[in-house]
Amino acid sequence: MNLPEIICSSCRAREAAFGGETVAKPAHAVRQKKSKAIATPNAGFASCYRWAVTLVFALGFTSLAQAFDLQQLSDQLAKPEVIHGNFTQEKHLRALPKPLTSKGTFVLSKQHGLLWLLKTPLQQDYRINAKGIARRDANGWQILPGKSAGAEQNRLFLAVLQGDSSGLQRDFELSLDGSAQDWKLTLIPRSLLLKQVFNQINIAGGDLVHSIELLETQGDSTMLRMQDSTSAQPLSDTEKHDFAE
Repeated sequence: MNLPEIICSSCRAREAAFGGETVAKPAHAVRQKKSKAIATPNAGFASCYRWAVTLVFALGFTSLAQAFDLQQLSDQLAKPEVIHGNFTQEKHLRALPKPLTSKGTFVLSKQHGLLWLLKTPLQQDYRINAKGIARRDANGWQILPGKSAGAEQNRLFLAVLQGDSSGLQRDFELSLDGSAQDWKLTLIPRSLLLKQVFNQINIAGGDLVHSIELLETQGDSTMLRMQDSTSAQPLSDTEKHDFAE
């Protein structure tokens, strides 16, 4: 089974919780002469004030360091107009000792959608966009049935690559960890349709998506790795024609 027939595609931003504990000072550390206490009545207040200011700055910088959230991830993934790359897909089936491996190339266009061009073990071209999924044959692009689990999953897959968080929030509980350069997004299905297919989906990346792991309810799994991705190359005339048909 090829990726466009099985694959799916914001996140709740995690709040950092801070806490501390008050350590009791030993008795000898708090004994002071009465005269000294009278001479410095604001010493305790000044110390607490400095501690509070330090804590505020520490919390502020820590919050900034942990500020990478779903909206920022969506914005980051939505920046490139066009992405080209290679992919390797490994399908692990319980009944087989070795995974089924397929390879190919892909073209993602923010304006037009996704071209998924399978090269091995067989050649097959797919196009995924807002209208659905199409497969190319001798007569050109043929639209595949849209009212299916596969079509719904491909819509979500496209939402992941394009950074469309709203498309994911409808169907998944989301959890984001990491930074802009190294993040992991975990998707737990909440729609009944997707719960019948997947237990969990793990997506990892940096500036672009690097891998997508699908863990299925029947024990099978799929690992998709997207290598050598680049956003520096515009659409070719052939690619424009494929999207336009």
